[in-house]
Amino acid sequence: MATAATPRVGIIGAGMSGLCMAVKLQDAGIDSFVIYEQADEVGGTWRDNTYPGLHCDIPSPFYSYSFFPNSEWSRMMPPGGEIQHYLRRVADERGIRRHIRFGTEITAVRYEDGRWRLSTDSGDDECDVLITATGFLRVPRVADIPGRDSFAGPMFHSARWDHSITLADKRIGLIGTGSTGVQIVAELGGKVNQLRVFQRTAQWVLPFPNLRFTRLRREMIRRFPVVARPGYAFWSRVISTVYGRAPIRPGPARRYFQTMCQLNLRFSVRDRTLRRTLTPDYQAMCKRLIISGHYYRSIQRPGVDVVTDEIDHIEPRGVVTTDGLLHELDVLVFATGFDARAYVRPMTIVGENGRTLDEVWADGPHAYRSIAVPGFPNLFMLMGPHSPIANQSLVPVAEDQADYAMWWIEQIRSGRITSAAPTEAATKHYNEDIKAALPETIWASGCNSWYLGEDGLPEVFPWHPGRHRELLRGPVVADFDVRGP
Repeated sequence: MATAATPRVGIIGAGMSGLCMAVKLQDAGIDSFVIYEQADEVGGTWRDNTYPGLHCDIPSPFYSYSFFPNSEWSRMMPPGGEIQHYLRRVADERGIRRHIRFGTEITAVRYEDGRWRLSTDSGDDECDVLITATGFLRVPRVADIPGRDSFAGPMFHSARWDHSITLADKRIGLIGTGSTGVQIVAELGGKVNQLRVFQRTAQWVLPFPNLRFTRLRREMIRRFPVVARPGYAFWSRVISTVYGRAPIRPGPARRYFQTMCQLNLRFSVRDRTLRRTLTPDYQAMCKRLIISGHYYRSIQRPGVDVVTDEIDHIEPRGVVTTDGLLHELDVLVFATGFDARAYVRPMTIVGENGRTLDEVWADGPHAYRSIAVPGFPNLFMLMGPHSPIANQSLVPVAEDQADYAMWWIEQIRSGRITSAAPTEAATKHYNEDIKAALPETIWASGCNSWYLGEDGLPEVFPWHPGRHRELLRGPVVADFDVRGP
C-alpha cells in the first residue's frame, strides 16, 4: 500500500512517453506505479502503424532514449518495426511489464479528496499523481466522403493496415499525400498492378539518403554502449540548431531546406506536367517537412497515377472525381492523418470543482509549458499542447517532460507538498507569449496543415527546441498553486 511519502503514480499509455516515465520512476527508486494500456502490447503509434514503407523521419541515433542506446538500428532512418522492437526491449530489460495492465482502457478520471479516481472498463482504481502519455497522433481521421461506406472492396485507414490482403495484383487507391502517403507511395510504386494517388495538396520532399549501418557499428554499441554517445550528441545539435531553428525565423537554415526541396523536385521529376502537379504553392516547412529518398522515383514508375481533381463521391466500384471520371479500384486506403487535437480524448478528465478538461479547453487545447493545466492538481501531460513536435525528436521531449514531472513527484515523496497545479495567471501569461510568437513562424505563413487550430494559429511550440528544455529544467514554484501536507 503506497503511503504519502511514496506516491502512487498512474501512467496512461505504454508508448514511447509512458515507458520513458516508467524508467524515470524506477531510477528514482519509485516502484509504486501502474501503466494502463488499452492494447495488448507496448509501443503506441509504432505498434498501431504497420503500413508498407513505414519509417521514422528522425535519425535513429537521436530517436533513442539517452539512457538506453540501441545497438540494433539497421539504418539511419529506422523502419517502424525496429522502433517497435526497441520499445519492447526497453519494457522487457527494464522490467516494466509487471507494472502494465494490458487491455485496460481508462474511460474517465476524477480528482477527489486529493487523489485521482480512475474508471476503467474492468473496474476502478486510484493514484496520487496522474501522468497522461496518450500520444498526439493516435486517433485516426477518415475523410467523410459521400458514399464512403458503399465501397465493395477492402477499405481501411493506414494506421489499421490489413495485412491479409495481397497487393501485387490489385488496383489500389490512396487518399492522402502527407508523410504517411509519401512513404506508402515510395514503397508500393511500381510493385502493384495500379496505384492511384488522390492528391489534394502537393508536398515538399527533402532528400535524405537512408544509409545502412554496418554490422561492426552495431556490435560495438552492443558491447560498449558509450560508443553511441557521439552520434546522439551530433544529431541532437544538428536538429536543435538547424532543423529546430529554421521554422522559427528566416535565415540560412530556412533557405537551405527550401533550396534542397526545390532542387530535389527539379532534378528528380523530368516530366514538366507532373513536376507542376507535384509543386506546392507554399514554403517548405510550412507543413510537416517530408523526408524521403525515393518518393519521386516511385511516383514516376509505370502504373502510378496522380489525381488532382477533387473527390466527388465513392461508389462500390471505386472513386468518382468532380470531372465525372470513375477510378475503378480493388482496395481503398485512407492516409488522411489523425486528430491532432485529441490528446487524452475520448477519456473524460474532471478536475477540482467538477470542471472537465473539455470545458477548460473549449477554446482550444492549452497548458502551462506543455505539461500541466490549472485546476488539475498532480496531473502531468507528456506530449501535451504546444509541445515542440514540429521541429524536434519526440524522445528527448518526453524525457524533459518526464524529468519535470519527476521534480514534483519528489516534492510529494519528500512530504514537502501534497499537490501542485499551475495558476491561471501563469498559464494565461505563458499562452499569451506563445500566441504572440506564433505568427512569426513559418507554420503561420499561409498553408493549411494539421498544425493549425480552430483560431488559425499553429498549435506548436514557437521557439527553438532548446528553449523548451530550458523552460522545463527548473520549475518556477511561484507559478503553481502548491498545497502542503
